Amino acid sequence: MTTTGEDHATVRGGPWWWTRWRSAALDVGLAVASAVECAFEGIRFARDAGIPPAAGIVFGVLAGSALLVRRQWPIAVVLVSIAITPAQMGYLMGIVGLYTLAASELPRRIIASLAGMSLVGMLIVMFVRVRQDMAHGGLDLGDWFVPFASITTAIGMTAPPLLLGLYVGARRRLMESLRERADSLERELQLLAERAEERAEWARGEERTRIAREMHDVVAHRVSLMVVHAAALQAVARKDPEKAVKNAALVGDMGRQALTELREMLGVLRSGEGSRRAQQPVPLAAVGMAAAVAASRVVDEGDGPWLSELEELVGQSAAAGMVVALSVEGDVRSYAAEIEQTAYRVVQEALTNVHKHAAGAKTYVRVAHRVSEIAMQVENEPPPELASASSARLPSGGNGLVGMKERVTGLGGVFVSGPTDAGGFRVSAVIPAA
Repeated sequence: MTTTGEDHATVRGGPWWWTRWRSAALDVGLAVASAVECAFEGIRFARDAGIPPAAGIVFGVLAGSALLVRRQWPIAVVLVSIAITPAQMGYLMGIVGLYTLAASELPRRIIASLAGMSLVGMLIVMFVRVRQDMAHGGLDLGDWFVPFASITTAIGMTAPPLLLGLYVGARRRLMESLRERADSLERELQLLAERAEERAEWARGEERTRIAREMHDVVAHRVSLMVVHAAALQAVARKDPEKAVKNAALVGDMGRQALTELREMLGVLRSGEGSRRAQQPVPLAAVGMAAAVAASRVVDEGDGPWLSELEELVGQSAAAGMVVALSVEGDVRSYAAEIEQTAYRVVQEALTNVHKHAAGAKTYVRVAHRVSEIAMQVENEPPPELASASSARLPSGGNGLVGMKERVTGLGGVFVSGPTDAGGFRVSAVIPAA
């Protein structure tokens, strides 16, 4: 994490305002070196000023120790170095103070102002000192040497630490910016990963629902008819052996058809991932995708449910003892595989519900081919009490109506189901033809 803002407090490991013990040790070392330098220079200052040398040493030690707070108050350190410049002391403190000031995040105008003050102060002090040294030493190098030496020394002691500090500060800010961007990207990636996991979990749930719906539609109708025929077989086995044989044959046909459809569904589920099973585990989403295309692939192969097979579907229910009538309106035409399969499954599941909940009730199946849509309705009358009492008691999974609604609405259609005023039940669906 970066060392700015709230994260700054979490990375501190040193005393007081230092973030690290190494930084504290460096500042203490610089402060001691500056104090020693200022103490030696304070002896000469005390001699020139006519004060006791001890006072000059104490003054130099106190002034040089200002480097201890250079990270916390860089402006104060630079001001102290400018203030003691006339006393010809604090050169190390001035260089380090300018570097720290330039590397800080203070406004550029403050840095420029203090650097200019330090340059002017150093220029004046060096001008006076070089001139005094030339006068005491009796040197005559010309009038050009004093300003040249003063300007060169002032610039040499001011410009390098200032430029180095500006470079280090810019580089530090750049690194902090890069770290912040990296942290931001990491947080975004983590958020994207969490969202991807949520979407994957949602997709898994959708695929589980789709697989359950496909299995329910493939098996439930056939098995329901088998149970109905088995109940009828049990009722007429002794009274009418010929009819019992016929019902037994129907049960066998229904069982074989159910097994065939189930085998086709499982075969499609396995075929897509069989080649990669030895290399890696099959994700649930891939199984769901296989389940999603299972019915459509069966349709493409010519073995899937078509609207043209509705008469056969109704005939199977009639053979199971249901009084059912089929009526078709409009011009019969072909539709997309998903539309025909969904329409077929809606009628199939509605007839299965009649077998389960209204055995013996008269049922009407209506299909209307319109210009831009196909509509279907399955309505049954109230079941007779005798048939209701002697029904086969088929178990209900509670997913039939839900599955039909999901299929129809998934294609942009409308699905409505509910009891009628006469005491029966009606299932209606309208599916866009495109």
